[in-house]
Amino acid sequence: MSPPLHPAAVLYQGAKPFPALAACEHFAGSDKTLRKALHLQSELLVDERPIFDITADCEDGAAPGHEAEHAAMIADLLLDPANRYGRLGARIHDVTHAHWRDDLQIIVGRAGMQVAYIVLPKVANADDALTQIVTLDEVRASYDIEREIPVHVLIETPGALHEAWRIAALPHVESIDFGLMDFVSAHHGAIPGTAMRSPGQFSHPLIARAKCEIAAAALGNGIVPAHNVTTELSDPDVVREDARRARSEFGFLRMWSIHPRQIQPIVEAMRPDFTEVTEAAGILLAAQNAHWGPIAWEGKLHDRASYRYYWELLRRAHATGAALPAEARHRFFRPAAQITNIVSH
Repeated sequence: MSPPLHPAAVLYQGAKPFPALAACEHFAGSDKTLRKALHLQSELLVDERPIFDITADCEDGAAPGHEAEHAAMIADLLLDPANRYGRLGARIHDVTHAHWRDDLQIIVGRAGMQVAYIVLPKVANADDALTQIVTLDEVRASYDIEREIPVHVLIETPGALHEAWRIAALPHVESIDFGLMDFVSAHHGAIPGTAMRSPGQFSHPLIARAKCEIAAAALGNGIVPAHNVTTELSDPDVVREDARRARSEFGFLRMWSIHPRQIQPIVEAMRPDFTEVTEAAGILLAAQNAHWGPIAWEGKLHDRASYRYYWELLRRAHATGAALPAEARHRFFRPAAQITNIVSH
């Protein structure tokens, strides 16, 4: 008798699966801080997968006049054995900067098979993002790199916000991210500085509107919305509460970190509720037993539409290290199941 079908093999036939990204994206700019982050990444694992991604920063990390050396350092790290899990991405310079094409040539040309994703900052509109995406594809082709390199686009200007839906629909885009501080600065003093931190970042109408629009555009296009940084570096409770509000009130599924102390609070706050995790596991186990046909669960009908919701919830729970019922972990996340699940990553 053939083994029961894994949810990844049956729930997305003919449809694009939702990207399986870690709940935290940690930014670092120097060789020292990136190596420290890679070491920490190897310590914080769930089933041999890191619970956070790392973004190596060309934009703010490179000293003026030393952009090429900085990009080369990032390429070296991508090829280094320390990057053992392949979850190191790179933020290049924005489209108005003279070095952004060289960033791609150096990083993709040398380490295009290793870079997890490319982050595009400060796009003014969808055409800016498309220009850089087209160039990324040209660089890939010139080095015979056949793998698709995912793209994350930073929404940091009113113009980019206006075109968030177009940006989210561009080729290779798997995440759109909110750059809060640059967004506030772009309003020429019309938004107060208090909106760069809590509670203002969640209560100011223009900022709340931007967060809602970014989350809606991302989720409406089947990609991940990523929340802005928290400037609080010493109090983990502030970080945890910001991440909780980003997830529960605005629909963000990923958040930036700018200090190692922020990573765990973000991941913990981004975990689905334990009650929902338990319910999701029960429904999916019953669905698998029914060969993915409709089932009745606690007096309610469920079919593949709700199975997809609960499967994505269970994947997020697993990726963030939440406790899972033993049978669900065994059936859905043991190594053999993870091989089957590669189609959904």
